[in-house]
This record gives sequence, structure tokens and C-alpha cells, in this order.
Amino acid sequence: MTLTVSLTINLSHKAKQTMLNKLYKDECGAVISAELTLVLTIAVLAMVVGLSEMAVAVNNELNDLSNAFGHLRQTYRYTGFIANDGGQKSKSSVAGSTWTDDTDDCDQNDTCELVCGAQARTTDEKP
Repeated sequence: MTLTVSLTINLSHKAKQTMLNKLYKDECGAVISAELTLVLTIAVLAMVVGLSEMAVAVNNELNDLSNAFGHLRQTYRYTGFIANDGGQKSKSSVAGSTWTDDTDDCDQNDTCELVCGAQARTTDEKP
């Protein structure tokens, strides 16, 4: 079962113009919209400050994480072995290996510098 409703409003040009004039002159919502604009402006400013503080906190946590990765010791060493048949003949062998992790510029980064190894310059210094 389908129900179709058709509504046609035939307004004269004069009636349309009168309705638009009433809407144009209506000032009942002006105070509410001004208050709403003020409240929304304050809310946006508060959000900007909050997001700025959140960005600083995230950068600090990421710096802590990078310091943790930088303090990991990545030195490794394994020994080799030689297998022989009991005599002078060697059956198989594997050589050992080693690698030593040296300290890099960013391993001891205790500040919040985003670029390690860069030196801060004041405005009166020349490059």
C-alpha cells in the first residue's frame, strides 16, 4: 500500500513579499545569536589553549620514548664453533662476530631538542 501526499502552496507575489519582509524585520533571535557567538568564541579559544598544552605533553612523552630507545645498549657478540671428526679433518665451522654500539649525539638527549647536535644561536651571532 502506497500513500502519496502532494501539497501545493500557491502564494501570490504580494504574499511572498510580505512574508519575506516579516522575516527580515524579525529581531527576536538577534540577542540569542550574539550570545551564542560569544560562547562559541570562548569555547574555541579554550580548545586552542588545551590543544596547545596537549601538543607539548605529547612532544615530551615522545622525547622520553626516544631517550629510552637511545639508552638501549645494542652491542652483541656470539662465539663461533668448529666441529671435527675427532682427527685433523674439520667437518664444519662458524666464525663468531661482534659489534659495539658507540654513543651517538642523541643517545644522551636530556633536553627537548627536536634536532640533536644543532647548536642554539642567539640573534646577535653570525653564522
